[in-house]
Amino acid sequence: MEKRPLGNTGQHSTVAILGAFAFSEATREETDRAMELVLDTGINHIDVAPSYGHAEKMLGPWLARERERFFLGCKTTERDRESAARELRESLERLQVDDFDLYQIHAVTTDEDLDQVLEPGGALEALVEARDEGLTRHLGITGHGEEIPQIMLRALNEFEFDTVLFPINYIQYTDPTYKLHAEKLIEVCKERGVGTMIIKAIARGEWGDQPQRYNTWYEPFDTLDKIQTGVNFALSQDVTGICTTGDLTLLPKVLKACQEYRKLSEGEQQALIEKGKEYRPLFPLQEE
Repeated sequence: MEKRPLGNTGQHSTVAILGAFAFSEATREETDRAMELVLDTGINHIDVAPSYGHAEKMLGPWLARERERFFLGCKTTERDRESAARELRESLERLQVDDFDLYQIHAVTTDEDLDQVLEPGGALEALVEARDEGLTRHLGITGHGEEIPQIMLRALNEFEFDTVLFPINYIQYTDPTYKLHAEKLIEVCKERGVGTMIIKAIARGEWGDQPQRYNTWYEPFDTLDKIQTGVNFALSQDVTGICTTGDLTLLPKVLKACQEYRKLSEGEQQALIEKGKEYRPLFPLQEE
């Protein structure tokens, strides 16, 4: 599988980054089976969080044995220094590791969220202290929502984060404002050596009133051809990689799509964006 630089971290991550939300409700047998597939596929980067059900406990035995195989990223949704520091250490314990490669402020969706983590006594102080103590090597920030590219751009101007994580898919790119700011964010990240990780690459839209068939809060595309299309589009952007789906039954298809990724031409990408207008974006269209 193709590997790409994660900004200036020195890490070259597989374009498929294991999204550990998939283990949020998994049994031990399901986790072990999925991790064997992950190892066979050569995935070398894991993204996990304490808010992902019992994913950390499921991954712990694997990381105790296989820590050297993976670039390990974790997150906190806490917004103050003390709580974030505590959550970081609890994650280390559950994951059975001594340190992280990347620790991220998670789910920043508004300017108010960002203000909280940046202010004196905010979560960012805990992350910087953890880096100074050798508990993590790199620091990042994540978010999702219709204004997240702008918020990530502001975050990068406020602090030298090593990575960002945010949504891209061809349906969301039907919003010209989102597309404009997402492309600007990617450009700035490239200029500054910031790693870029993408989520929601195979998002079709909201579940609405229909039954939730997968372990994802959004409705995903679930056929191999449509998953391949979503993966091809996301990875055709100048990004490091995509976090895999939150549903274990779809994981093999996403990994296969990442293995068979084909870069799309500008014309092919634009055609997909036009096709994306048949759907309703996961995040509402912004006013132009």
